[in-house]
Amino acid sequence: MIQRKIRRSSQERSDLFDGLPDDILLSILCKLSSTARCPSDFISILLTCKRLNRLGLHPLVLSKSGSKAFAIGAKNWSEQAHGFMKRCVAAGSVEACYTLGMIRFYCLQNRGSGASLMAKAAIRSHAQSLYSLAVIQFNGSGGSKNSKDLRAGVALCGRAAYLGHVDAIRELGHCLQDGYGVRPNAAEGRRLLVQAAARELASVLRAVAPSALHALTWQLQNKKPQRNSNLSLLSEFGLNNLNATSMEAHPVNRFLTEWFGSFDPGSGKGLRMCSNSGCGRPETRRNEFRRCSACGAVNYCSRACQAQDWKMRHKGECSPVDPLVVDLAGADPLIVNLDGDDDGIGDDRTGEAGGDGGGPVE
Repeated sequence: MIQRKIRRSSQERSDLFDGLPDDILLSILCKLSSTARCPSDFISILLTCKRLNRLGLHPLVLSKSGSKAFAIGAKNWSEQAHGFMKRCVAAGSVEACYTLGMIRFYCLQNRGSGASLMAKAAIRSHAQSLYSLAVIQFNGSGGSKNSKDLRAGVALCGRAAYLGHVDAIRELGHCLQDGYGVRPNAAEGRRLLVQAAARELASVLRAVAPSALHALTWQLQNKKPQRNSNLSLLSEFGLNNLNATSMEAHPVNRFLTEWFGSFDPGSGKGLRMCSNSGCGRPETRRNEFRRCSACGAVNYCSRACQAQDWKMRHKGECSPVDPLVVDLAGADPLIVNLDGDDDGIGDDRTGEAGGDGGGPVE
């Protein structure tokens, strides 16, 4: 009798689930795929039952997949993972287009396909894709030094900055300050650098405990910023302890770091990785990235990566190799490439031989 009641109650629960319309389940699965904190959050649903597996692979659900749903480790990369991403790309997921595009461009060295996928996401106003394409244009990645298109890089950076991408805002600010691919405008460049630092500060404050947030708010309201324009926004208000807080890296950047961290990206060709630990981009040709002009020990794919790494690590490690190189007013040093052209004359702000107009000023 008891067993019969248990069997009947289990059948009723099963009937309640089976009675739910597909539209409701699709809506729930869309929300889950867009907010998944890791791939297992989504994959575990697909393994629950045949109905959830069928609906979980519906194009509408796959198109809503968030970036963390593709946060696969490089050591777990496989044909199955590649196939799943391709299926999400076909469904219209912009995050899948960007993630697979970056993996193909840098890891699998399929430059054309990778750039095409990132462009597909950029057309749909995906800020990360726009900024990554801008870095490719600034460096001429996948081609020669003559492949650089500074104006295209600035245009892509401007679009990503309009969408609120912090690194793009910072990069565009330096372009305007130095006249790199655009007409110089120091005042507008400085405004963008302050805006980038303010957005970064806001993200830090959101991660701070409420008790500490009240104290920080009081500091901001009662401290007057210093007038030295070479200091960052955080240090201007005396919040240097927050200046070392890093924004969360995109999952594909962590994938690149793990992928190329396991072996030499140059395979004996002398290629280097960006020294910013949250980037992971490798060079696609020798001397593509710029080196720190003071110590020459680190190199960066962009000014944004230099600024981030300077705050997080390099500021405490950099030691000039030449006494003529000085670090003025606490600003980070110039970026140059010490292995540049034979004539030693730089052709642009952060050219392969020349230096920039000054370190990042936030």
